[in-house]
Amino acid sequence: MLRLDAENKDLIAELKKPFGRLYPDFEDAIEEIESSEFLISVGDATFANLTKYELYPNIGIIDNLVQRKNHAHDVIRADHILKADNPAGYLTDDLWETIGQALELSDNGECYVIEVAGEEDLAVLPCILMANPETTILYGQPNEGLVVLKARDLKNKAQKLIDGFIEIN
Repeated sequence: MLRLDAENKDLIAELKKPFGRLYPDFEDAIEEIESSEFLISVGDATFANLTKYELYPNIGIIDNLVQRKNHAHDVIRADHILKADNPAGYLTDDLWETIGQALELSDNGECYVIEVAGEEDLAVLPCILMANPETTILYGQPNEGLVVLKARDLKNKAQKLIDGFIEIN
């Protein structure tokens, strides 16, 4: 299990910056989203925006919170819901394993949702490292918009950031 080092101000500052292209308006990203071969969304608002446009990611990672406030999805159109425990500020083995399981299972083209008990914010990092390089990953940048990235562009950066975490046994 890895814990975010709250004392590492450089790491925290890096994690707060968008990792990819920032779209202030979700609608402006739709064409890029639709052209994606494989899509992972991280965050409840991102998942809700996708489904509003009847776009379904191969994997959606949610924690039923939007900016730390409870968020209930009207309908999650996924037959496959996996569960993972991941407290805020951590990357648990359970989360890594569940993302790996979803990546294996989602080859069938169906939508798999990972419902996280705790917080899913940092799940972008293992997704970048574990996904096929051509995977498109989406997540919300609080109060700024939608971030769209290709896993291939950030594998080294994601590993460097994770290397700054503290390993907990």
